[in-house]
Amino acid sequence: MASELCKTISVARLEKHKNLFLNYRNLHHFPLELLKDEGLQYLERLYMKRNSLTTLPENLAQKLPNLVELYLHSNNIVVVPEAIGSLVKLQCLDLSDNALEIVCPEIGRLRALRHLRLANNQLQFLPPDHWNIAPNWCSCEHSWTNHYLRCVLFHKYLTVDRNRLWYVPRHLCQLPSLNELSMAGNRLAFLPLDLGRSRELQYVYVDNNINLKGLPSYLYNKVIGCSGCGAPIQVSEVKLLSFSSGPRTVFLPAEVKAIGTEHDHVLPLQELAMRSLYHTYHSFLKDLNFLSPISLPRSLLELLHCPLGHCHRCSEPMFTIVYPKLFPLRETPMAGLHQGRTTVSFVAYCCSTQCLQTFDLLS
Repeated sequence: MASELCKTISVARLEKHKNLFLNYRNLHHFPLELLKDEGLQYLERLYMKRNSLTTLPENLAQKLPNLVELYLHSNNIVVVPEAIGSLVKLQCLDLSDNALEIVCPEIGRLRALRHLRLANNQLQFLPPDHWNIAPNWCSCEHSWTNHYLRCVLFHKYLTVDRNRLWYVPRHLCQLPSLNELSMAGNRLAFLPLDLGRSRELQYVYVDNNINLKGLPSYLYNKVIGCSGCGAPIQVSEVKLLSFSSGPRTVFLPAEVKAIGTEHDHVLPLQELAMRSLYHTYHSFLKDLNFLSPISLPRSLLELLHCPLGHCHRCSEPMFTIVYPKLFPLRETPMAGLHQGRTTVSFVAYCCSTQCLQTFDLLS
């Protein structure tokens, strides 16, 4: 087997192959033959599915600089080295069916990346910092997160099916190029309020998240997969705020601090102050560097850069309080696709009593 592998790689090197298939080779280590001498400078697609790899070499980009597609489906990879970020031409990275527990931030240096596949790993969360889309205001100590975002800004397809995710960072909602997002078979109990607000995002699959009982109404009239959601089981991973409408109880994102009702007359002072600062920033200053963690708590400072959500009625930003309203799935055009097999509802989030009373999902 070793001699056959060496022969395959040698032929690829001599004949300047662009594609190399090393699937089903029972590889426990990355083949050294691939890294000898000048490497395979002409190689564009490397297939290493169904092996037993646990890691990748640090000099991968140096020896295979022209890789466009890298398929590592069904290995035992636990950690992806920092060197992955040097594969500047990489457009497709398939790390499905491995043993990843975290997303490597160096992936953010892959500006050409379009497809990122992370299904069937052990991810419990996608770190919010990794998806930060405000590179102009980050402090130096967090500047490495900007590189990750510059890559994610150009991703069109993100797949994280069958992991252990219970939380989706709000920053995903602001990725302008994301067209398809698949998070089926996780532990999600809620989705970000703004998910679907981007016109580019057209396909969202959250099937078999049994704790998920509500979908943001921005997803209305988009292609949604939510079969197998809404089963009444106890959520134990994290303490969640929730609101009820009739027999239905829906969990809300952890960032929501208060739930408004139709009887409210005045917004909390903190919410009014946050909205005032936000409008000042967008209208005049265009820069939040004048605000420091000393003048404003860090949690609120981060909210100014990326609001909790936007009102589905008037598009005003919301920071600490929301006014939710439920619309059963059976009342929408999406109901026919699920044939009554799911109890998920659409949830509209409004910024005030007035917007809550006047918002109609069907209008």
